[in-house]
Amino acid sequence: MKLCQGPLCHTYPTKDRIRGPKGDKHYETRKQTYYHDEFCCLRCQNDWFRKFGKLSVDHFGRLHEPKRTDASGAWYKSYDWRHSSDGGSRHYFVNDLLGERRPITQAQYNDESFVSP
Repeated sequence: MKLCQGPLCHTYPTKDRIRGPKGDKHYETRKQTYYHDEFCCLRCQNDWFRKFGKLSVDHFGRLHEPKRTDASGAWYKSYDWRHSSDGGSRHYFVNDLLGERRPITQAQYNDESFVSP
């Protein structure tokens, strides 16, 4: 059984956290359900990050210089949902750094291995 990792989960007074026999009722940590498979709710996820976020970023690597993406690596797929029926393509590769937009087919748009024009 996976439990919510929120450090204050057991302190929130909700009916689904009440456990124990009559006369010995208490609040208990919920089972994790969603929110990245570790937390029962967004509040518990935010509690965890407030308590451990700085420590985890320091442990796994804090950025000290900005990362960069040059123009050759800045292509992404997009589509025009307001496409008219004039026969033009409605799926595109777009590069905002170069100001270019190149048409592709819908099959190419749906192909996850097709990542640059």
